[in-house]
Amino acid sequence: MKRSNAQRLRDALEDDIINGRRAPGERLDADALCHEFGVSRTPVREAVQQLVASGLVTVSPKKGTFVARVGIDELIEMFEVMAELEGMCGRLAARRIDQAELESLRQAHERCEVAARAGDSDDYYYENEAFHDCIYLASHNGFLAGEARQLKQRLKPYRRLQLQVRQRLMSSLEEHRDIVAAIESGDAAGAEQALREHVLIQGERFSDFVSSVRRFGLGREAMDGG
Repeated sequence: MKRSNAQRLRDALEDDIINGRRAPGERLDADALCHEFGVSRTPVREAVQQLVASGLVTVSPKKGTFVARVGIDELIEMFEVMAELEGMCGRLAARRIDQAELESLRQAHERCEVAARAGDSDDYYYENEAFHDCIYLASHNGFLAGEARQLKQRLKPYRRLQLQVRQRLMSSLEEHRDIVAAIESGDAAGAEQALREHVLIQGERFSDFVSSVRRFGLGREAMDGG
């Protein structure tokens, strides 16, 4: 899936922040970013706006743009809400999806499989985003879909981080198969449960996620209780 300059810059900055190469409180200078990445100010401005929406960056009037401080507790709470929203979308999609939407979902799943087999976590993330958007559309509830998309965007950096955990791509793909099967069969309760468990960080996945957060240095202050 082709990405714009703004998307590539946003992803690069996300990786820098999550990997600790840009520390909490560090100022992001637009001119320096233009020079570093060889882009104009427009994609820099768009990338920063998207990072603000995801909570990784804050803008202080008359002071500048800075890397935010993010706490692990807040992340877990957001994932809990995201799991419930996704579950609701899945339940409604299983009841309301039409044939064209079902075919779009199958095709999105196939593209996810190609990315997973290639071991490309970034490509998988974007194909996965399209897969979930098919479910939002099939819920035929615009308000619910809007809320889910908004929170999904807020969690994007951390969902990308999850996909870098060993074996997560293939396990995510297996979960997609269960989701598609439940929606295809009209199993509303099964689709809701499958999507909730797909998104919710629990058990070993919780441990893996916290380990990744610690390893990449994200939210050190919060994790130390500061």
